[in-house]
Amino acid sequence: MASNSAAQEQPESREQEQPEPREQGRAEPREADDYALQSARRRAAARGAARTLQRSPLFVPLVERFAALAAAAPEVVGPQDPTDIYGDAVVATLEEEVARLLGKEAAVFFPTGTMAQQVALRCWAGRTGNATVALHPKAHPELHEGSAFPMVSGLRTVHPTDEPRLPTADEVRDFEEPFGALMLELPLREAGYVLPTWEELEAVVDAARERDAVVHFDGARLWECTPHFGRSLAEIAGLADSVYVSFYKSLEGISGAALAGPRTLVEEARVWRHRYGGQLFQQFPTAVSALLGLKHTLPRLPEYVAHARVIAEALHEGLTDTEVPWVRVHPERPHTHQFQVWLPYAPDVLNEASVGQAEETGTLLFGRWFPDGPPGLSVTEVTVTEEGLKWTAQDVKEAAAEFVRRLAR
Repeated sequence: MASNSAAQEQPESREQEQPEPREQGRAEPREADDYALQSARRRAAARGAARTLQRSPLFVPLVERFAALAAAAPEVVGPQDPTDIYGDAVVATLEEEVARLLGKEAAVFFPTGTMAQQVALRCWAGRTGNATVALHPKAHPELHEGSAFPMVSGLRTVHPTDEPRLPTADEVRDFEEPFGALMLELPLREAGYVLPTWEELEAVVDAARERDAVVHFDGARLWECTPHFGRSLAEIAGLADSVYVSFYKSLEGISGAALAGPRTLVEEARVWRHRYGGQLFQQFPTAVSALLGLKHTLPRLPEYVAHARVIAEALHEGLTDTEVPWVRVHPERPHTHQFQVWLPYAPDVLNEASVGQAEETGTLLFGRWFPDGPPGLSVTEVTVTEEGLKWTAQDVKEAAAEFVRRLAR
C-alpha cells in the first residue's frame, strides 16, 4: 500500500493520440533542433496519411478548422444569438447542457481541466475541513500539472494504491490516513485507459462515504465510459459529488472543461474561477465547438468503443503472427476506444517504422512510441475514431505485418 504524494512529475505523453502538451525539460540546442525536426516529420506524415485509425484535429490547418467551425455553428446556435461576455449566452447554454447530460444541478465552464479540478477540490476541502485528496499516483494531477495541487491550491495528496488500476473498496476503507476527498480518474489513462466494473465502482464510492469523504470524478474521458459500465452518463456521474469533463479530448473540441455538481458548489466554483484567472472575456469559439462535439461526436463514441475492440484483437493476432518476440495489447478487450500496445524495441526504432510506413504507404498504424516499464520495452496508445471504422480486422493485420517488416530493416 502506498501513501503520501508529490509523485515525481513525468512528461505528458502520447503526443499524437491526445492533444495534451508533452512537457519538455531543458535540452541542448542540438537536441531541441532534432526533436523539432522529428516532430515536424511525424506531423507531416500524419497529415499526409490516407489511412489512419484516428484523424486528429491537431493536423487540420488553422484556416480550414475555423471555416468548418463557422459552417457548423448554425447547428447549435441561432443566427441572431449574441457572442458571450464573461460566461453568458452560448457558454451558459453549454453549462446547462452539461448539467442535463450528467444529471447534476448545475455546471460551470472552465478554460482548463487543471483549473477546474483544483477549484473543485479546494471548495470541497473548505467544506470538509480536510485538504487531503486520495487519488492514484498515475492520475493526471500527479504527473502532468506541475504539482499544482500542493503548490497552488494547498492540497495534499495520498495514494491508497499504486497498482495499475483504480483503488479497491478495501484499499479505500482501510487506508491509514484520513482524507477529505477521493478523486477517481475514469478511465485511468496512464494505466491503459482502464475502468473498474460497475459493482467495483459503487463499492469504492460507498467505502469513501463510510469515511465521510466526498467523491470527485476526473471525467476528462467520462463520455466514452457508458459502454463499459452499461449505464448512462447521468447514472455514472450520479455516484460522485462532483464531476469534471473535458471538451477537447474525446469530443474533439478546441479546448475547455466543465465542473458539474450541487448548485452551491458550482456557484462557489465561479468565484474561485475568477480568482484563478479563468473568468475570460469571451469563449464562444470554444463553447460552439464543445456543443458540436456533444451533438455529433458523443453519440458515436459507443461505436468507436465497439470497433476499438475489433482493432485491438486484430492487432494482437496480427503482431503475434509476425517475427515479433513479444507483444502486449492492454487491456486485451479495451474498456474505451483507446488502449495501449507494448513491444520489445527501442522507441526510436518503432517511431522510425511508424513514420516510414506512413510516408511510404500512406498508412499510419501507430502514433508516437515511448519508453516505459523495464528497459527495452516501449508503449504507444491507439485511439479509434471515425477513420478507424473503415478498417477491417484483415486491414489491421496486413498493416501490422508491414510495420513489423520495417523493424527488420
